[in-house]
Amino acid sequence: MGSIATTSEEKLPGNGKFSSSDAPRGSSSKIFTPLTIGNGTLQLYHRIILAPLTRNRGSPLNPNSTPSDPNRIWIPNALIKEYYLQRTTPGGLLISEGIPPNLEGNGMPGVPGLFHPAQIAGWKDVVEAVHEKGGYMYAQLWNAGRACIPQHTGSPTISASATAFEGEDRYSHPPPGTSKTVRYADFPPKELDEEGIRRQIADYVRAAKAAVEECGFDGVEVHGGNGYLPEQFLSSNINVRTDAYGGSPEKRCKFVLELMDALVATIGQEKLAIRLTPFGMFNQARGTQRLETWGYLCKELKRRYALSYVHFVEPRYEQVFSLEEKNKYLESWGFPDIDLKLFRDIFGSTPFVSAGGWNDKNCWGVLEEDTYDAFAIGRLFLSTPDMIERLKNGLPLNEYNRPRFYGPFPDPEVGYTDYPTWEEKQKKAKQIKV
Repeated sequence: MGSIATTSEEKLPGNGKFSSSDAPRGSSSKIFTPLTIGNGTLQLYHRIILAPLTRNRGSPLNPNSTPSDPNRIWIPNALIKEYYLQRTTPGGLLISEGIPPNLEGNGMPGVPGLFHPAQIAGWKDVVEAVHEKGGYMYAQLWNAGRACIPQHTGSPTISASATAFEGEDRYSHPPPGTSKTVRYADFPPKELDEEGIRRQIADYVRAAKAAVEECGFDGVEVHGGNGYLPEQFLSSNINVRTDAYGGSPEKRCKFVLELMDALVATIGQEKLAIRLTPFGMFNQARGTQRLETWGYLCKELKRRYALSYVHFVEPRYEQVFSLEEKNKYLESWGFPDIDLKLFRDIFGSTPFVSAGGWNDKNCWGVLEEDTYDAFAIGRLFLSTPDMIERLKNGLPLNEYNRPRFYGPFPDPEVGYTDYPTWEEKQKKAKQIKV
């Protein structure tokens, strides 16, 4: 979610025993070796995963939306199916865009959720197509919490605490019937009471059950980062509670652990994963006690469950700030040289996926060092539907079209499903020459 600043190659791990010149590349790379996830139930044929990318291409359930009666529910459609199918490879894993488990957690228009029968039917169609082509697919469940506005959800904004955004940060889309965006600060959230917490967890559980049992997803990934609802509980600057859900690193982890307990009981630990951003600052998640909070959380996750995999974003990869600005924050927190090794060590044999800045230049030699087990790549996989074959054969990747990242658009295929494969580019080039 969000526009992410580019991370420089030298700041990413993997420059140890392999130099940039002698690292195995192409088909000889460990990238193209099998990886088992799901506690042995799923074998991937390669280790490049489609990262979750919100692109707001859903169809409105109510196409006759008006300012007084706006559409609030979005459905997966044939274009979304085409997008995922274009990026499906035999034995490859796709992680869906963030899927809201309820209406009040839907942070943006155009995002198809998983709480209405039409949405369940739409996602089932997508997953079946991916499976027919030999791929696997996980549903990422995403509750935006206070990164919503009531004009779009039709309900009060919720969060761990009634902590408003600071400053001039603005919601991504104008409210229905208007042409100007609004400040988050003007629509502060209400604090979830314990009954509200139970309702949110129940909605996650219903969505996860529908994802696996009705849609056929191979598993579920909880979006636990990027300043959304789970991380709003984890972040000390947002969660200022003094009850059992706040006030210390351990208490701030209570919501996430209760959520994971409920999901494990529903779909099984072998079908459950989580994405975390321990050093992220998106959506003003700027809390302290980073190592204490996320360290405790990860130790508990490892102690309690054998998760399918865990998915982390690189510390220097940021959705708001440049690399230089992010490094200043890391230095001010006392983490000038921080990496994800601490968390890799905690999770041990649990498959460990890294996202953030990986490309066709800096990915070589990293997996051979056992730094990580797989990479999740987003924007370059968006722009290069045949990226797996191009990496295998040393072919350059397409550039992405940033202004077309976030819809809705009247021409939604542009910058979404119209990126050419290498074969299509070569064919076009020959036609031009003729």
